[in-house]
Amino acid sequence: ISKLLKKCESEWTEEERYLLQAHQDMVQELSRRQTRRCLLKRQQEEVIDDADNLKTKVKQLAEAVQHAKHMVIYTGAGISTAASIPDYRGPNGVWTQLQKGRCVSTTDLSLAEPTLTHMSIWMLHKNKMIQHVVSQNCDGLHVRSGLSRNALSELHGNMFIEVCPSCSPPREFIRLFDVTERTALHRHGTGRFCPHCRGELRDTIVHFGERGTLEQPLNWRGAAEAAQAADLILCLGSSLKVLKKYSCLWCMDRPANKRPKLYIVNLQWTPKDNMATLKIHGKCDDVMGLLMEELGLELPVYNRQACITTSIVPGFIFKSRDPIFSLAKPLSQPEQKSHTRKCLAPPVALVGDSEDTPPQDEGTALQGGWFGRGYSKARRKKKSV
Repeated sequence: ISKLLKKCESEWTEEERYLLQAHQDMVQELSRRQTRRCLLKRQQEEVIDDADNLKTKVKQLAEAVQHAKHMVIYTGAGISTAASIPDYRGPNGVWTQLQKGRCVSTTDLSLAEPTLTHMSIWMLHKNKMIQHVVSQNCDGLHVRSGLSRNALSELHGNMFIEVCPSCSPPREFIRLFDVTERTALHRHGTGRFCPHCRGELRDTIVHFGERGTLEQPLNWRGAAEAAQAADLILCLGSSLKVLKKYSCLWCMDRPANKRPKLYIVNLQWTPKDNMATLKIHGKCDDVMGLLMEELGLELPVYNRQACITTSIVPGFIFKSRDPIFSLAKPLSQPEQKSHTRKCLAPPVALVGDSEDTPPQDEGTALQGGWFGRGYSKARRKKKSV
């Protein structure tokens, strides 16, 4: 019957028509499944607005930003693709490739740097146009852009941060390398110990199937309070398939006409599209570049040696290094070889003070940790076949 439904109706023989007529329930079920498959395929397709349409939409977004009293930004993996970190559900995303039975190429996350979108968000916050950022990303790029941690909720953790849950309150340690090398689902010990209480340190990553309980860097309280006060929510590079489950971020207890206005920037369909005031089909860096131009703000540029940005005050320049180098706490001498991940290369002025990077074979694939979990999953699947 499935083969018959793929044929043109005019090609059916009398016998085939009788067969289909006799099994209407199966025909309807197969047709329903085919419609579902087509819908899912369309939802995975990327759509890009033409240049004129994109500018028109960004102008509408700029007007909304200027009139907003309390704006919150929700960010997803799409804002970090320009930093060569793959997203999850795009055509070349991690989960998309795994569903097709393909292996995922390795990525050296120590080479990633804040993108134009990260730096634009920093500038908007500096000029008090946005009040809070809620991120699903674990790459730490929001912190490295200079964004205040009080204005940031990293709901799924930060790969550069490990904490001591035995201390009260939990003590935080920021490192210059990915601390999740030995961690995985329900296994969060990093193999290092707190210098104050000797309790084992753990990462901050919240994997699928887990519930995050750490106050920092997750900052759920800040995210919920920001959502309650928001009159505009801008979603950048997120499929919203996970965020939609967090009801406290969407003010669903309010009448529809009293909820924040929703603006979405994403190339693919999201489950919140029907609720959006405006959907912009464009790459985050392209949209944010146009938005900064519309708002009359200088476009900040990240530089690992010095994070140089120009303010809206003509001729006045702010200079500051990537803050992670001043926030990071060096390892003790016995812990220098407790990891094999590359350390972030510090600015030239700090090279003499940086902690030693343990030797690492450049040909070794990154495994384990919050991002390597997808690789191990792919390998297991391939082996079983």
